[in-house]
Order: sequence, then C-alpha cells, then structure tokens
Amino acid sequence: MNEVEYWYDHEYDEWERLNRHKIEFDITKRYLDEFIIGDNLEIFDIGGGPGRYAIHLAERGHKVTLLDLSKKNIEVAKQKSFEKGITLGGYIHGNALELEGMDHQYDVVLLMGPLYHLIKESERRKAVEGAINLLKPNGIMIVTFISSYAPLQDHLMNLYPIESVQEILGYFQIGENKGGNGFTTAYFTKPNEARKFMDSTGLKELKFAGIENVLGYKEKEITFLEDGEYRKWIEIGYRLSTDEYLLGTSQHLLYIGRKL
Repeated sequence: MNEVEYWYDHEYDEWERLNRHKIEFDITKRYLDEFIIGDNLEIFDIGGGPGRYAIHLAERGHKVTLLDLSKKNIEVAKQKSFEKGITLGGYIHGNALELEGMDHQYDVVLLMGPLYHLIKESERRKAVEGAINLLKPNGIMIVTFISSYAPLQDHLMNLYPIESVQEILGYFQIGENKGGNGFTTAYFTKPNEARKFMDSTGLKELKFAGIENVLGYKEKEITFLEDGEYRKWIEIGYRLSTDEYLLGTSQHLLYIGRKL
C-alpha cells in the first residue's frame, strides 16, 4: 500500500486522467445517475481519488464522504470542490482495507478503484465486505475492476513498442502488474472472474457493464469530436456496454448491486 500511495502522491495525476479518458468518465457518470435515485442520499466514495465522481454526486445534491489512500488526492478533492462552491461530507485519508472502525451506514457505497491494486483475492474480498458492511439494507453498491485485456488494449491504441509478447498475453493468465512496470502494483480481472467474484458477496446484481467497450479503440479521435457527434458515440457506447460479447473490449468493468 505504501507503493500505491507513493504512486498517486508523487507520480500520477489522477484528476487529469479523466480529462484524457472522457469516454470512461461520461459513461460511468451516466450509470451513477441512472442507479443513484433519490434526494440528498448519503454516499461513501471509497478510494475515490481526487473526487471526480464524489464532486459530481455532490453537485446533484447528495452528501458524499470521500476516502482515499493518497494524501495528494484528498487535498486535490478539497481544492476542486472549493472551486465549484461545494463541500463534501468528509475528506478522509484512509485505506479500503481498514474500514472496521466505521459504523455509519450509507445509501450508496462506491468502490471504484481499490480493487485495482489488491493482488490477493483475500484482500479484495476484505475490501468488498468492509464496504458492504457500511451499506444500508437495499442500498446500492458500485464497484469497478480493471480488465485483464487493458494492457493489450492500451498498447494497441497507442502502438507502444512491445518488449515481450508473452508479457502482454501473460496478463490473461496471471493478472498481476508488479510496481515499476509502467504502472504501480495492480490486479487485472477477466470479466467472468469479476462477475463471479461479486456474485459470491451476496449482493443482487443490477448491472454488469464494460465501460469503454469498442469506443476505446478510437478514444482520442472521439474525445475531440464536435459535442453533438461525441454525444452520439457516447450513446452508442452506453447501449453496447452490457453486450456480453463485447465485455472483453473494455479497459474497465462496472458492477452495480443491491444489498438484500
């Protein structure tokens, strides 16, 4: 966790990432707005980085508490929310694996980031179970995974030099990225693995989607289209996001479930 924290504190600008990856941001927001229904809901955003989604939900009138491993991300969230004239319900520097002392229950819990960096299944399960414990009965939980196909797609979109064919294909078997290899320590998950894992948590699945799907291959070109054309492609991407034949074309996988 120290390595991951250092990455986000000193080597990576998570706020700007979603400027570059607008397709991911806009389709994810559409799902949040579709499933987070109600007024002035209490929402806990665990591992929410610099608060991109927390701020979006706060702007829609919800009370959002943000927790993140990175002190830098927490400070950026404070600054960005201040610039927008809003205040989050809390800005917590914390760890998704250390939620036991929290006893508040929320209408919605987001876990859109921590599972990217937990190599062991036992740790991923601990993070999910800790988040579920903070969720009210009938509450909504939203979880994201990085797909095992993401490294391949990233190289394909940018035509990065391939140092090792086996390394690229190896993510399909192992799923683990060791720190210092272009990214911090991370775990990449196959769509069926992610879905099976979430089914085992006792939540009722409401939606499972591949966020970028085929739009990702033309991400740069689509991002700079005139707004009307851009919105048409976002609509296409959103409608295709639940096509099971296309789940493997997404870099990020989205699970939405309800606590029974």
